[in-house]
Amino acid sequence: MRTRKLSPALGIELTGIDVARCSDDQFTALRQQWNDAGGLAVIRNQQLTPQSQTDFSRRFGPLFGEDDQFQDTVLPYLMPGYPTIYRVSNKKSSDGNALGRARAGSYWHSDVSFRERPAMASLLYAIEIPGVGGDTQFASQTAAYNALSPAMQKMLAPLNTVHDFRVAASTSGSYSAADINTSDFDGTNSCLHPLVITHPETGQPALFINPGFTSHIDGFEAAESTALLNFLYAHTQQPEFIYRHVWRPGDLVIWDNRSTMHLAIQDYNEDRYLHRSTVIADRPSR
Repeated sequence: MRTRKLSPALGIELTGIDVARCSDDQFTALRQQWNDAGGLAVIRNQQLTPQSQTDFSRRFGPLFGEDDQFQDTVLPYLMPGYPTIYRVSNKKSSDGNALGRARAGSYWHSDVSFRERPAMASLLYAIEIPGVGGDTQFASQTAAYNALSPAMQKMLAPLNTVHDFRVAASTSGSYSAADINTSDFDGTNSCLHPLVITHPETGQPALFINPGFTSHIDGFEAAESTALLNFLYAHTQQPEFIYRHVWRPGDLVIWDNRSTMHLAIQDYNEDRYLHRSTVIADRPSR
């Protein structure tokens, strides 16, 4: 297995490994490289079926679609026969039905952060990629936290925030009324989390907020909450904390939602088709 650092803030490229057939020792080394690189690994030249992607993803932990369910709005985009595979695509079938969620993730977010047990790892496998465009940006919430002043870190330490799926549904511009299943607003997809969490594997603190799903800071007046969150969002989105991934067919990108947030750039018109599997985290803690 060969490695190459992708950016100063986060990210490592791995080559010379077939994740569908990797040994326990290889997986242990891969996971350590992933953690050491801030929770972002780009593994090149993979050939994954929906089943082999599911099997490999399960090595990280329990999966959405098996041990817990995705929110109802996502269900139409799961792959038939493979409830763990969420299809991210602008393609349609010959009869005009969507083959995946078009323009998914076009806002900064951390996957499923609105659940009591949100996403831990997300694994996105590229099958068809536009000739140009369709990149994904990843921001290190660990590096952003470490760059804050000690006084700001101390102020943030005891705070909690509410994460709610309705934030993205109503404000991101990524969802139309026809996309939304009203059952997603029954309280299942809203949860209180610490604003700063401790990564359970690395022991490093990280911001756990994102513009896509974070509603407000618990106990703050609305204006106070908005001002502080907007400051933190602007801080986190500075170039020095970001890696921009240019996709290639066969890429498997694995990111840690406990230490990163991401945004899919919607600047393409050609076909784009990817499969995502999502590992469930324990409840975040300080």
